[in-house]
Parts: sequence; structure tokens; C-alpha cells
Amino acid sequence: MKKSEIEYKIADIKADYVRLQHDLEKLEYVKGNLHPLERQLEGLEKELKKCYQLLDELELAEKKI
Repeated sequence: MKKSEIEYKIADIKADYVRLQHDLEKLEYVKGNLHPLERQLEGLEKELKKCYQLLDELELAEKKI
């Protein structure tokens, strides 16, 4: 995966995360079921962490070259 692809994916995940946080706040206000959205947010956090690790590995590899 190219650096630009990883950066695009990170931006996409962040946008999804912000949207879900907003939805979570709305549900919290009306006392809705928060668990499904919380699980989705946790999944996005894990995916974001993996993307950042890939980006770090890629940048390290570029520095060695």
C-alpha cells in the first residue's frame, strides 16, 4: 500500500469516527442504545491504529533506502 493510500484511508476513518461520535451524542441525548455505536467506534480506533503503524513502517523503510 502506498503512503498516499494509507493517508487517504486515515482521513476516511477519521471522518467516519467524527460522524459516529456525533450520532452517539444524539443517541445519548435521547437515551438510546449506545452499545452498537461504541463498538463501531472501537473498531475504527483499532483500524486507525493499524493504519498509523503501517504508515510508520513505510516511513521507516523509506528512510533506510
